[in-house]
Amino acid sequence: MRVPRDLSGPELIRRLGRLGYAVTRQSGSHIRLTTSENGEHHVTVPNHDPLRVGTLSAILMAVAAHHGIDRDALLKRLLD
Repeated sequence: MRVPRDLSGPELIRRLGRLGYAVTRQSGSHIRLTTSENGEHHVTVPNHDPLRVGTLSAILMAVAAHHGIDRDALLKRLLD
């Protein structure tokens, strides 16, 4: 599955909330999310519209690795 080209930072944050991520702090335009599911995990999302493809891909890979699923399965869960 292709990484979406038009996903914004706030939209990604909202969708990651489905996986138990919640905003813990913000520094400028970067928002840090934390989850306690499967152990504690932090990810930083820029508040940009749209997110760069490489940035989005790196965030998705980190989240997928933490949850023990592949990137395509994660995209399917987030975008459906």
